[in-house]
Amino acid sequence: MGVVKTTYTEGSGPTPRKGQKVVIAYTGWLKDTSKPNKKGEEFDSSIGKEDFVTEIGVGLLIKGWDEAVLDMRVGEKATLDITRGFLGHIPPYADLILLSGKVREGLCKSSSFTFGACRLGKRKISDGDLPSSLKRTMTDTRLPEVDLVTRMQVDESVAGSTEIDESLYSRQLYVLGHEAMKRMGASHVLIVGLKGLGVEIAKNIALAGVKSLTLYDPAPVAIADLSSQFFLRVGDVGKPRDQVTAPRVAELNAYTPVRIHNSTGLGENLSQFDKYTVVITIGDYCHQKGIYVVAADTFGLFGSIFCDFGEKFTVIDTTGENPVSGIVAGIDEEGLVSALDETRHGLEDGDYVTFTEVEGMEGLNGCEPRKVTVKGPYTFSIGDVSGLGQYESGGLYQQVKMPKFLDFKTISDALKEPEFVISDYAKFDRPQQLHIGFQALHAFSKKFGRYPRPMNKDDAVVVIKSAEAFAESCGLELEFDEKLLQELSYQATGDLSPMAALFGGLAAQEVLKAVSGKFHPVAQYMYFDSLESLPLGSARSEELCKPLGTRYDGQIAVFGKEFQDKIANIKEFLVGAGAIGCEMLKNWAMIGLGSGPEGKITVTDNDSIEKSNLNRQFLFRPKDVGQMKSDCAAKAVEEMNPDLVGHIVCLKDRVGPETEHIFNEDFWNSLDGVTNALDNIEARTYVDRRCVFFHKPLLESGTLGTKGNTQVVLPLLTESYSSSQDPPEQSFPMCTLRSFPNKIEHTIAWARELFESSFVKPAETVNLYLQQPNYLETTLKQGGNEKATLEMLVDYLKNERALTFEDCVQWARMLFEKQFNNAIQQLLYNFPKDSTSSSGTPFWSGPKRAPDAIKFDPENPTHYAFVEAATNLHAFNYNINVKGKGKADYLQALDSMIVPDFSPDSNVKIQADEKDPDPNAAAPVFDDAAELNNIAKELPDPKSLAGFKLTPVEFEKDDDSNYHIDFITAASNLRAENYKIEQADRHKTKFIAGKIIPAIATTTALVTGLVILELYKVIDGKDNIEHYKNGFINLALPFFGFSEPIASPKVEYNGPNGKVSLDKIWDRFEIDDMTLRELIDYFEAKGLSISMLSSGVSLLYASFFPAAKRKDKYSMRLSHLVETVSKRQIPSHQKEVIFEVVTEDVEGEDVEVPYIKVRLGR
Repeated sequence: MGVVKTTYTEGSGPTPRKGQKVVIAYTGWLKDTSKPNKKGEEFDSSIGKEDFVTEIGVGLLIKGWDEAVLDMRVGEKATLDITRGFLGHIPPYADLILLSGKVREGLCKSSSFTFGACRLGKRKISDGDLPSSLKRTMTDTRLPEVDLVTRMQVDESVAGSTEIDESLYSRQLYVLGHEAMKRMGASHVLIVGLKGLGVEIAKNIALAGVKSLTLYDPAPVAIADLSSQFFLRVGDVGKPRDQVTAPRVAELNAYTPVRIHNSTGLGENLSQFDKYTVVITIGDYCHQKGIYVVAADTFGLFGSIFCDFGEKFTVIDTTGENPVSGIVAGIDEEGLVSALDETRHGLEDGDYVTFTEVEGMEGLNGCEPRKVTVKGPYTFSIGDVSGLGQYESGGLYQQVKMPKFLDFKTISDALKEPEFVISDYAKFDRPQQLHIGFQALHAFSKKFGRYPRPMNKDDAVVVIKSAEAFAESCGLELEFDEKLLQELSYQATGDLSPMAALFGGLAAQEVLKAVSGKFHPVAQYMYFDSLESLPLGSARSEELCKPLGTRYDGQIAVFGKEFQDKIANIKEFLVGAGAIGCEMLKNWAMIGLGSGPEGKITVTDNDSIEKSNLNRQFLFRPKDVGQMKSDCAAKAVEEMNPDLVGHIVCLKDRVGPETEHIFNEDFWNSLDGVTNALDNIEARTYVDRRCVFFHKPLLESGTLGTKGNTQVVLPLLTESYSSSQDPPEQSFPMCTLRSFPNKIEHTIAWARELFESSFVKPAETVNLYLQQPNYLETTLKQGGNEKATLEMLVDYLKNERALTFEDCVQWARMLFEKQFNNAIQQLLYNFPKDSTSSSGTPFWSGPKRAPDAIKFDPENPTHYAFVEAATNLHAFNYNINVKGKGKADYLQALDSMIVPDFSPDSNVKIQADEKDPDPNAAAPVFDDAAELNNIAKELPDPKSLAGFKLTPVEFEKDDDSNYHIDFITAASNLRAENYKIEQADRHKTKFIAGKIIPAIATTTALVTGLVILELYKVIDGKDNIEHYKNGFINLALPFFGFSEPIASPKVEYNGPNGKVSLDKIWDRFEIDDMTLRELIDYFEAKGLSISMLSSGVSLLYASFFPAAKRKDKYSMRLSHLVETVSKRQIPSHQKEVIFEVVTEDVEGEDVEVPYIKVRLGR
C-alpha cells in the first residue's frame, strides 16, 4: 500500500507526534481516474459534523492516512492519494482520494473540501473551532470579532484538551463527577441577554467548563446596567454589551472559549440556534430541534426560571448522593433483606440494589438491579426471590442509580398549563399569581416599549388589569393579590445584584443539568420573591425611586434613594475571602455597600490563592496564584465599582484568640455588622461568640456541593450560630481499622494514619530528641509507649538511618512487607480462617473479611507505586535528593536486598471486637528500667549530630507532585487487596483522605444572593423576627426551604418585684469595675444571691469558702481579684473581663443567669 501527499498550503504549526490526539477535518472520495481530479463517489466527510478527534500513528485510521498525518504540520492543507487495503465500508482494494483542507486565519471559504486541516489535541482556539453548523452557513466574510477575544484570552496550551484539569476542577469534580464534566465539555451554550442576570449565568457556566460559550446582547450599555452587571465599567456606556463583556468572561477559564453570536435579530432565522446545545432564551423552535432551553427573569425582588429539555430527557443521577451499600445479615423466602447488626440501610422506596458475595442465593450476585420497598430502617424488600434457593450467609448490597426519563412541555403549552417548583412553602399560592403577573409585565413592555415606572400607580393599574384579562382568557378563577401585582409593577425596572446572583446560580446549574444529565431539573417553572427585604424605615415614592443617572439606579428603583444612602454608609466586616467571600464582595460592590462618606468594608483572610481556587473564587486570575486573597479580592471589586476605592481595609490575620489585640474592643464596637465567609466550624464559632459579646448582627452561610444554607443571627432576637451543632464527623472503631476493614473508607483512613506514623511523627520525635534538652529523661518518666519511642529513635538515627537513595528504597520495601504480608500473617495466626467465635459461628463472617497476605511484585503497578511514593517521602525526611531516578534504579536497589522470612509471634495479642477490651491497652506498663536504659545507650549523643535534623512531611493534598496522595492511594488499595475490598482510584482517595469539601460556583452564587437579601433587612433595622428567613437549598433535587430563625431562649426568675425575664444568649450584666462586696450587693438588689463566681478557669468566690477566705476577697476590685487568683495580668489591650456566676433567687431556686461583663475603664 502507498500514499502520495500533495500539499496545497504549508502549515505553520508543529508536527503531531505518534499517539498524540489531533483534530482532523477531511473529505474522502473513492479514486476514479476517469473523473476530474480523480475524485469518484464521496464516501465520508467531516463537514457538518462534530470535530473528528483521534490518536494518530497508532492504527486507528486507514494506514496511509495514519502515516501521512504524522508528516503534516498544523494548518497544512493536502491531498492524500492512498492505494490498496481499506477496512470498513470502503470497497476492498479500492483507491482513495482524501483531501485535508486548512482554514486561513480569519477567513472561511465554502468549497468542495473541508475546513481545517490537522490541529493538535492541545491547540490554540482558532476559526476552525467554530461549530460545524456555523461553518456551513458562513461565506467569504470575516469571522466574528469574538474570535480575536478568544485568541487573546485562551491559553493555547490547554484549549481544546480533552483531559479534565483536576488541579483546577478538583472541588467541582467531587460535585459532578468525571462523566458529567466530559459531557459538559462537548456542549455549546448560547446566552441571550447580558445585564446582571445574564452575566451571572455566563460567569458560572464559564467557570464550570463547557466546549463553547457564546454571548448575545448587542444593546448599548446603559449606566443603570452597572447596578448588577459586574463586568461593565463606566467607560463602556454606549458600547454593545456583548462586545465589552465577552473578553472579561473569557478571562475566567482558559478551557472555556467565549464567542459572540453575530445576528441581526434572533427572530429572523431560527436556524441560527441549531448549533447550540443549550440556549438561554425561549421558543418552541428549540423544543422541536432538541435544543435545551433555560429562561430566567428578575424584576426587582421578583424572579422566575423556566426549563424545557424536550421529550424523554434522561436524568442519569437525580440526587447526586453517593450510592449506599451495606452488609446483608439475612434474606428470607419473601425477599425481605435485613441489614447487619441493625445498621440503618439508608435506602428509600423506589431505589434499586444489586448484590455480591451472597451464599445460598447465588442468583442474586450480579443480578439486574432490583427495586426496593422499605419495610423499616433496618429491613427492605426486593420482591420475588422464588427459585433462587435458600439464603445461607454473607452478601453485600449496593445501591444502583437508575436513569429517570422526563417529558417537558413547550413554552407555549407550559404557559397555559404550568407546573411549579415551590420555592417558599409559606407562599404556596404565589406561583400562579406571579406566573400571570410576569406575562402581564411582558405584555406591558411589548405594548408600550418600556416596563412600568417605579412606584407609578397608573402603570400598576394597567398591569393588574392585564393580569386579570390573562387569567380570564385562560379560564383561571384566581383571587388576585392586588398588592402583590402592584409591587411587581413598581419593581419592574429594578435590577438587584443579589437576585441576579440567586437566579444566575440557579439558571447556570439548570444548564449544567441539561448538558450533563446530572441532577433533577426544575420542572418547569419556579417563581421566587423576597418582598420582606423592602425597607420599613426608609421612604419609597415615585420621586425617591426615579432614575438619577447613577450606577445604583436599578437598586434605587426598588428601595428608593434614602435606603441607598443608608447602604452606602454601612461599616461591615467580612471574615474570609474565598468562594463565598468573593461572591459577597462582588455583591457589596454592586449594591454600593460601604461606599459612602461614613462607610467602610473590612475584609480579612490569612490564606493565599491556589490554582484550585480559580474554579469558583471568581475574583482571582492565574496571575494572582500565590498572592493574598484579601488583597486581590479588594482590588478586583474596586475595579468593578471605583466608589469603593479608599473604603476597603484589607487584613491578612486569622480572627481568633491570638489576634484579639488586632480585632479588639474598638474594632468590634466600630462595626454595624459581620458577615462570615468561612470554611471551618472552629472559626465560625469564634466569630459568633464575638458577635454575641459585642451585640453585632451576623450573617452566616455555607455550601456543600449543591447544598447550601444561610442563617441570620440578630442581637436580642435569634439564637446564635453556636446554639446548634453539626453532627460529628464520621469515625471508625480502631479495632476495625487495625484488623477488620470491610469497605474502602476503612482502608483509606488506615492509610492516612500510616502516612502520619511513617513520615510525620517519627521525624518530629527525632527532632525533639536532637533539640530538646533532657528529652530522654522526660520521655522515660511519662510511662506508656516509652520503649516503642526509644526503639523508633534508635532505628531512625542508627540502625535504619537512610544515607542514600538505595537505603530509602529498601526501607520502603520493608514497610510493604511489614504492612501487607507480615501483619496479615500474624492476624491469620491469631485468628485462622476456620476459627469460630465463642457462640460457634465462623469468626470470619459478617463484617469481618478474611484477608490474604500479598507477595511483592515490582511489576504490579500498585506495588511499585507504593515503594516509589514511600521512597520519596522517606528521602524527604532525610533530605536525600532522589530526583531523576527511574524504575531501573528502583529495581536495581530492590534486587540488592534480602527480605527476611517472617514467623508469627505467639505473644502478640489482637483485639477481636470493638466491644472487647483492648488486650494491649490492658497490658502492664513496661517497667524494665535496665532494658530501657540499654536501648537509650544505643542512641547517638545529640551533640554528635549537631546540625542534623529530619524534615517532617506536612500533608498537602493539592500538590500532585509530592507523593502524599500517591502513597495513601497505593497503601489503601494494597490493604483493600488484602481484604478483597473494591479499590478506589486516586481521585476518590484524595477526596476522602483530604477531607475535601465539594464545591461549585453555582451554589456559592445562589447562597450569597440569599445572604444579601437578608443584609437588606439588617440594614433596615427590622426587629420583627418573622421578617427574616434562614435558607436551606439543594440545587440537585431541586429543593428550597425557608424558615423563620429560632428565637433566642429566655430564662425567668422570681425577683423582689415579681417575675424577671432574661435572654440566655444576648443579655448580660454590664457593670464597671467594682469590689466583690459591691457585686454581691448589686445582685442582692435584683433578688439574686451569688453562690459562685468565676472567670475563665479560675474560681474566684464560693459561698462554701471559709469565712476568713471570703472576707479577704470582699474588698478586692474584680479586676484585681482575677489577677490575684489566676496569677496572670490582664492584657493591656483588653478593656473588659467576663465573669460567670451561679445564683439563687429569693425562693432559693437555682437560676441560670447570663454572664457579667466588667468594664475596666481603660
